[in-house]
Amino acid sequence: MAPNDVLPVDFGRTAGDYARHRPGFPTVFYEHVRAASIGLPGQRVLDLGTGTGALACGFAERGCDAVGLDPSPRMLAEAANAAQRAGLSVRWIDGRAEATGLPDRDFDVVCAGQAWHWFDRKTAAAEAMRVLRPGGRVLLGYFSYLATDPSTVGAATEEIVLRHNPTWPFAGLDGRHPYFADDLTNAGFRDVSTFDFVIPVSFTQEGWRGRIRACNGVLTLPPEGITSFDAELARLLEERFPEPIISEHRIFGILATKP
Repeated sequence: MAPNDVLPVDFGRTAGDYARHRPGFPTVFYEHVRAASIGLPGQRVLDLGTGTGALACGFAERGCDAVGLDPSPRMLAEAANAAQRAGLSVRWIDGRAEATGLPDRDFDVVCAGQAWHWFDRKTAAAEAMRVLRPGGRVLLGYFSYLATDPSTVGAATEEIVLRHNPTWPFAGLDGRHPYFADDLTNAGFRDVSTFDFVIPVSFTQEGWRGRIRACNGVLTLPPEGITSFDAELARLLEERFPEPIISEHRIFGILATKP
């Protein structure tokens, strides 16, 4: 994927699988960013491209005043259901990261989880600068399965994805996106830094299939293509990856501060 590509993907097509099977950021992620004074009780947090609300709910659970923004009504409905089940108060807004419609200098933190690459990044960075208070923080977070080792379930799965979707641009990534730091520097943010570490994540076979159906390389297939892909993946898991399936995941993040 070229650093400035913006690909149109409707994640609302797979909102149910996304909500049920894609793992949200783990506790260790929130502990790490809390040490950088992000996610403190009482902070106003805006989650851009919130999807099913994982980051917005995670910060609300930690006492933040959270707002989740996304252009997909179906994803926002899943997010609202998740917040209701957890007894969390989150404000959900149908909107885009590049033009939130929210007031100037209204937030302490602007975050985006698994989403920055879908935005017009230059415009989204400028919008984050606008809605943050002076001294406010930006957090770009990623939580990605690793597929660089051919023996892993991630690599074997991506081989099947590429048979069904040969032009998929996201295969073989290592979960790091350091060039996104330039977006923040160019927008005027200071103290830009990155972090990353790897943790194991456990899946059932059903859970891994659901997680991959929520992958952009699969959900963009026609319905019959998704069915064919899922059946091939099920056979692979039965043959090579008994439960529990352990997949190494990289947590990668970029932090920056508004002057």
